[in-house]
Amino acid sequence: MSLSTDHGVTGRVANLIIVSLVVFVITYSCLSPSSESMAFFRLQRSSNATEVAAKDELETALERASMVNKTLMIAVINKKYVEENGMLDLFLQSLREGEDTKFLIRHLLLVAVDQIAFDRCKLLKLHCYRLAIKRTDLSREQLYMSDGFIKMMWQRIAFLRDVLKHGYGFIFTDMDVMWLRNPFTKLNHVGDDLQISCDAYNGNPLDDSNPINTGFYFVGSNNKTILLFDAWYASRIISARMQDQSALSVLKSKGIFKQLGMKVRFLDTRHFSGFCQDSRDFKEVTTVHANCCRSVKAKLVDLTAVLKAWKSSNSTAMVRWPEHKACAASWIKDIRI
Repeated sequence: MSLSTDHGVTGRVANLIIVSLVVFVITYSCLSPSSESMAFFRLQRSSNATEVAAKDELETALERASMVNKTLMIAVINKKYVEENGMLDLFLQSLREGEDTKFLIRHLLLVAVDQIAFDRCKLLKLHCYRLAIKRTDLSREQLYMSDGFIKMMWQRIAFLRDVLKHGYGFIFTDMDVMWLRNPFTKLNHVGDDLQISCDAYNGNPLDDSNPINTGFYFVGSNNKTILLFDAWYASRIISARMQDQSALSVLKSKGIFKQLGMKVRFLDTRHFSGFCQDSRDFKEVTTVHANCCRSVKAKLVDLTAVLKAWKSSNSTAMVRWPEHKACAASWIKDIRI
């Protein structure tokens, strides 16, 4: 979702953040030695992106889940997501049943925001990391734009920034994303700093006006992306009611990607689909995100229908997507598990 603002203070703060970042980037470029481009999504990393004083608990978890190129998948879970026959189970089902996706479970790091979620993750013998969050209970379902939802989003950005500073690139995925095919065949663009999904795609993968969705993106670890996440996290002070996706949209509209010299690719909804804009082609769809939906229960209903429809299509014929009736209703009435 995109966000516009009429508040002059907001604009001035965002511009100040960007100007400060440009100074940092210029400094880094002058001090860091140049190097040739690395292979697929192995972006140039300066020492500050890779040097960690000692191998901490996070470094150990990242190392275990990572592929050989220091890339992994990351998702955040809480008590509500890990209930039996809940969102985590459906998410894992899609990975097990998708085309060339089962191996990705070995490279998935689940970040638990409460002890129950962490214990269920360990029981399933997955890669798990317990994120310590003080004075905030994020175990309950966090409805879209509730106070808990906003707090959880910003905790997520702070954690992901830390991952980048450990020198790891990652695909971040929300739990409400069905993985139908291996996405790396569509993400193989050498030199991109960030590849991010859209609520609606305008046909140009390099056009900043595409409305972004932060439920699925692929980011490499380098000075530019670390500075982006620094600015992104700092922007939470602009508005107490702004969530992470809206804040990044504001920074994008202020030109932060260009200011940082980033190459950003906006992903076609034909391949990386969502409920806001369904993919046009069952033979090409790679992921399906239950965006434009308010509650976990509604997402479970409609994503289950999506997975069933995709499996029945046999990837050979165009099949109509099932209507997202539960998600449409979730905006009208408060549907809870």
